[in-house]
Formats: sequence, C-alpha cells, structure tokens
Amino acid sequence: MKLKHNILLAACLLLFSACVDFDDATQASSVTVQLLSPEGISVDLGGHPVTMLIGGQSTIVTSDAEGKAEFRNIIPDVYDISTSWSLSAAEYLAAGGDEAVAMTLSGSLKSQMIKGSEVLNLQLQAAPDRDIIIGKVYFAGSKDNNNRSYMAGKYIELFNQSDDSVDVSGLYIGMTESESTQAWTLQNLNDTFGYQQAILLKQIYRIPADQPYWVEPGGTVLICNSATDHTDGNDNENDLSDADFEVKDVSGNYQNNPAVPAMEMIYQVYTGTSVMNLVQSGLAGVVIFRTEQNVSDWQKVYKFGKSTGLLQFVVCPTNIIQDGMESLTNKTTGIDVTTKRLHDNIDAGYTYINATSGWNGEVVYRKTKALQNGHKVLVDTNNSSNDFQASSTIKPREYDDYEE
Repeated sequence: MKLKHNILLAACLLLFSACVDFDDATQASSVTVQLLSPEGISVDLGGHPVTMLIGGQSTIVTSDAEGKAEFRNIIPDVYDISTSWSLSAAEYLAAGGDEAVAMTLSGSLKSQMIKGSEVLNLQLQAAPDRDIIIGKVYFAGSKDNNNRSYMAGKYIELFNQSDDSVDVSGLYIGMTESESTQAWTLQNLNDTFGYQQAILLKQIYRIPADQPYWVEPGGTVLICNSATDHTDGNDNENDLSDADFEVKDVSGNYQNNPAVPAMEMIYQVYTGTSVMNLVQSGLAGVVIFRTEQNVSDWQKVYKFGKSTGLLQFVVCPTNIIQDGMESLTNKTTGIDVTTKRLHDNIDAGYTYINATSGWNGEVVYRKTKALQNGHKVLVDTNNSSNDFQASSTIKPREYDDYEE
C-alpha cells in the first residue's frame, strides 16, 4: 500500500511540475535603451557606446541613428546601464547650447531589473568640462601591522585636467551628510528646495585665499588630516608628509605638521573635532565649489521634519558646484542606491570599495582617459560609476598609465 501511495505522489508531482512555467526566470531578455537628449539641446544620439554592467562584466552596444542601443540575449538580473561622450565647444553651440563650452554628456540607470523584452529611456545630462576635479578620496582606513584599526591617513586629492596652470586659492571643499539614517532624502530636498537645487553638507573647508596656489597641468592638490608619514608600522598606509594642505586637528588626536599650510574650517557639524569626517565604510560624498557668497550665512537645517536637534546641516546650492563624487557603502546585501546624497546633475552614479566595513586600505580614484599636451587627463563623465575605481596599491599623486 505504501508503495502505491508513493507512486501516486510521484505522478502528481510530475504532473504539477509539467504545468509550471519557469520561462520567466530563465528566458533571455531583449532590451532596447533609448537615449534622450539633455534638456534644452538637441544632439546626435547615434554612434555612441552604451554599457550594460553586472558584477564587473560589461556588454557594450553602439546606438543607432535614432539613439537606440539593442541588447539581445540578456540573462534576467539587475544591471547598471550607462553612456557618456564628449561634445566640443562648437558642437555644443550647434546643438542649441547658450555658449561655446566643451561639454560631457552622460546618463545612467542604476540597479535596473531586467526580466523581459522592454524599452528603457536613458535621460542624458550635460556638464561642462572642468579644470580642477576630484581625483581621489581615501576614506577606508586600514589595519596596521598589529591588526589595529588606523584612520589618521585619510585624504582627498584634486587634479588639474586643463592645459593651463590653475590657482586653487579660495576653493571650497564640502562633505555631504552621512548619518546612518539619512537626514534628508533626495526627494525631501527636491520637494523643499526645488528639483536638484540643493544638497546638505556636514563639513565645509576652504583652501586659504591669502596668496595664489598654482597647480600645473596634470598636477595635484593633496589635502589630508595628518601630513605625516603613516607607513611606519603600517604597510597599508601612505607618506603624506609632502601634502599641500592639512586640516589641523584641534582635539590633538592626530599628529599635525606645522610646515604644511592649514585648511580653513568654514563649518563643522560635529562639536569637538575639526578633521575631515570621511566614513571608513564608504558612505562619502565630496563636492568642490567657488562662490563669492558668505558661506557661513547659508541656511542650516535639522534632520527632515525636525525643528530641533544636536546636528544642523548646511544647505548648499547645486548651481555653484564645480565637481562632485559619491561613494556608497558596499553592504553584504549589495549597494542601496536610495542612500545617495548627490543629485544626478552632480554625480549620476557612485563608486565603492570592496570591503563592507572599510579598513582595507583601498582608495577610490579616477581612471586615466588620455595623454594631452604632455599630461594625463582623467575620465570625467559626471558619473562615478564610470569614472572611479578602487585600488589598494595606487599611491597619492599617482594614476594609472594611459593605455591606447
């Protein structure tokens, strides 16, 4: 009797499985990405590379004359999709731009679930080519040779893309708020201050304006919390004793170098500290800007919906931002793109380190794009997903060699 029941059960299971359609989970998809011109201009959308990325593996398709890029036989999964290319000043003016300025066009769709045949619209953003950009951010910290956590060697590095020397005196550097529970979401900011019009900063510093500080073409500006040699007893750190500027630590926890000029501290959300608060797990947004406004007078807000609290953040207008990059925490569950603090008009993507909690000595830095008039030019598409990568070997003032 038991054998009979088992045979009947097996037959029922076989019949049931024959009626289940697994095609949706395994059938390859066909995806068309439709490029859309930036608002206010009309550009030629044909002949441009569109990249679909998953797990470090990329597929590139060139857009047709209508701006469509067709991806076939795509396995259903979550993908990042992006594109970018440059417009000369003449091309931008001919496309309807209001002035003759060289521009970079870029667009991205992050964590896009692909599960069937569909058409995805990819809106492009236009950003002017910049001279001074953010070249590196080292926030991860490391473990020293005795396996102790070490964070004194964090730094930010700027890079001169242009063919001319640039005076960086008076340039502001801001760090976005990085509360574990987001102080304001991008939607909160849009609803309150207008679409992509403002971000929140927790710290603002300025390169002194007491004298010119010239940076040659392909040159760098190294700004750190402690301008000392951090390699003694720590093979994962760097010698920062030749830094250009130092954020002087008023608490005395970090060793400072009196020979290195001090950054001016304009605003600090945390009491009792003055150092750049670069979170080692990777939640870091950095912007640079110039303004004649009195930044100290800018509006300050508490966490969204609150009228009191311990922390107030500075409301920074986006129209003055020269460059911005954002890193997100690489959690075991993946990257949560809803935690972005920078609008797409500042950084349409994000970068990250490989560790989920930091302490691995990795720095995020821009890829090398070309050699131009004897100096390197770094990738700058207004999209950190395209522009940045992580390394535990790239040192301050170093970038990858240009490879044709």
